[in-house]
Amino acid sequence: MYWQQELETMPREEIEKLQLIKLKELVQRVSLVPHYSKSFNELGITPGDINSLSDLRLLPFTTKQDLRDNYPFGMFAVPQKDIVRVHASSGTTGKPTVVGYTAADIETWSTLMARALMFTGLTQQDVVQVAYGYGLFTGGLGFHYGVERLGATVVPVSGGNTKRQLMLLKDFGVTALACTPSYATYLAEALKEQGAQDIKLKVGIFGAEPWSNSLRKEIERKLGIKAYDIYGLSEIMGPGVSCECVAQAGLHISEDHFIAEIINPETGEPLPYGEKGELVITTLTKVGFPVIRYRTRDITVLHPETCACGRTHVRMDRVTGRTDDMLIVRGVNVFPSQIESVLLEIGNTEPHYQLVVDKKGPLDTLEVWVEVSEALFADKIKGMEGLEHQIHREIENTLGIGVKVKLVEPKTIARSEGKAKRVIDRRELGGK
Repeated sequence: MYWQQELETMPREEIEKLQLIKLKELVQRVSLVPHYSKSFNELGITPGDINSLSDLRLLPFTTKQDLRDNYPFGMFAVPQKDIVRVHASSGTTGKPTVVGYTAADIETWSTLMARALMFTGLTQQDVVQVAYGYGLFTGGLGFHYGVERLGATVVPVSGGNTKRQLMLLKDFGVTALACTPSYATYLAEALKEQGAQDIKLKVGIFGAEPWSNSLRKEIERKLGIKAYDIYGLSEIMGPGVSCECVAQAGLHISEDHFIAEIINPETGEPLPYGEKGELVITTLTKVGFPVIRYRTRDITVLHPETCACGRTHVRMDRVTGRTDDMLIVRGVNVFPSQIESVLLEIGNTEPHYQLVVDKKGPLDTLEVWVEVSEALFADKIKGMEGLEHQIHREIENTLGIGVKVKLVEPKTIARSEGKAKRVIDRRELGGK
């Protein structure tokens, strides 16, 4: 099933020809943006220097800090009167990063979201419950417009109010759920407690935070659905930059609209296909807020081979973590998703955990709090000690550093109706 078959199945040489044409046009346009004009002058380059896709590496990176430094509208490439919508990121420090969309940008975004939804097998016959937050966050409205463009029925429930979510899920005959994977696990728990039956849910499309394949299987088992990963970020567009298809062999990046690179996050040097590194994206068709070589901080791998579904656009592995969310504990890089995979493979635990990093004397310490399953907790003596030892052993084997494991009873760790907060870093609080 294709939304735009000719574009989605273009031979790679045709994709690259199209990308080069659009890249040249992009560089001309952004050269009028003060930030990029200054960056080009500092590097001694002009739009005329871009004659091949390999010349992309001549161009400067763009970072989240650049967006903050030009807050709120300094990165826009069109007059304010042409901007029909603004969104902003939910940054945890400082001012948010602000992005703007022209009417043409909204049209492009809606089309790419419809394309992504069709990747997962959705059609006009589906009823899609959008449980991402609406407002300045791009998730809710991004999905909303995509579902409408697809011609399916959208239930714009937004985030939170779990009781209402479950009622609508059942009463409206919802067939597809869109939310964060952590909220999907929360909904699955609430659905089980409520004893709700007769739901028609068949597909889940989850994103906005890294999640493991083990968590995917857990969600699929609890909700009785097929779960798909979708990727996006407000600085590039919002959800729909890439999405899994039914083959689930990676997330297709719409290369007729974006150029994706993988770089060494420490040196900035481009890496070849198949090597893990930081994802960098250049927008080719955005009008209001075009971005060159944006450092996403997300860690992944790119694969150029044609997918079993017939699509030829490059595929990215699911994001394993972020360079800026990555924990460094005693010199070792630690991603929460590594620990999540271990916990879900072992079993007898719930998909809720927390990492507590502290400092004892000169050394960092890592403590992993893990919720045990209700069945195991009901029989506290039997199996608890063995489970703790098993988790301890497997995590240490995975990370290569010593950890402390603390088993806690079900529903002890706070739930989230949005992105899950997995890490408590007490080092930033002076050990308090």
